[in-house]
Amino acid sequence: MSDAPADAALARMAAAGVHRIAVPTPFLVGRVNTYLVEDEPLTLVDSGPNSATSMAELEKGLAARGHAVGDLGRIVITHQHIDHIGLVQLLVDRSGAEVCALDRLAPWLASYAEHMDADDAFAEAVMERHGIPHELRLGLRAVVQQYRAWGGGAQVDTPLADGGSLAFRDRTWSVHHRPGHSPSDTVFADAARRMLLGGDHLIGHISSNPLVTRPLEGGDPDDRPRALLDYMNSMRATAAMELDVVLAGHGEPVTDHRALVEGRLQMHERRAEKIATLLADGPATAFEVAQSMWGNIAVTQAYLTLSEVLGHVDLLLDRGEVVEERDAEGVTRFLLPG
Repeated sequence: MSDAPADAALARMAAAGVHRIAVPTPFLVGRVNTYLVEDEPLTLVDSGPNSATSMAELEKGLAARGHAVGDLGRIVITHQHIDHIGLVQLLVDRSGAEVCALDRLAPWLASYAEHMDADDAFAEAVMERHGIPHELRLGLRAVVQQYRAWGGGAQVDTPLADGGSLAFRDRTWSVHHRPGHSPSDTVFADAARRMLLGGDHLIGHISSNPLVTRPLEGGDPDDRPRALLDYMNSMRATAAMELDVVLAGHGEPVTDHRALVEGRLQMHERRAEKIATLLADGPATAFEVAQSMWGNIAVTQAYLTLSEVLGHVDLLLDRGEVVEERDAEGVTRFLLPG
């Protein structure tokens, strides 16, 4: 069934020279959207993962518009996740395109393998502190190592500051850092067209997961980022923008961003309330809470569900509705005060 508002938004964006090219990924989220901007320079927003299949689909999409990889003059990166960055350096090697990304992300991309090692170590420490068993952590490590090849580093030619701008011949985008889903989430607003290139910041059909991720400049797992609180603040900032369409990193365009944000904020409040109810039965680790909420999914997608729980616990901690305690082994449990 056709989604008339989304179809109309895509048609209007195509008339403005912005075209979606959806390429396959090996992940449950399915295809990732890249966007071709027919302006000077010819620009691609995000790249898809590092695979021959993804490259072939991207080349096919470019050819449908009369272009080839070698024609690209600029590649813009929305955030650090591997399904968005995997092909960047390969495209640059074939085109000589300028790479643009958030200034704080540039060092991470330049030393991809080193920072991925540090990110993985950070995640393992977080899992240990919050009750995920050693055997499960080992299994997750093996899976993560396999996924790494889908990503890849790149040299950023043009670092972009939050609040800055990116100029083309016929348009200018303002740059906005919107952390939460990842530490580097960056959105690009075309005020004249009331359009936002949103990456994974807002996705219509699924809620973007606020993953607990090592800060771009490094950090201690004992002082983990409060990813959901950051993400909720980012969504509120985006809701204040005057937009007709958000071009999302997955799925269809978002044509009522304020309603979507309001619904997501309410969802997070309901989930926090559910976790508080579960903790009324007694102290629990974040992993135990995740198992109570999602059953075996908390095992097969352990870090995803752990991040969900920790984000909503942070909401409760911020309000004084939950407290935390750590045992002799360093494992943290959450409980109601009093």
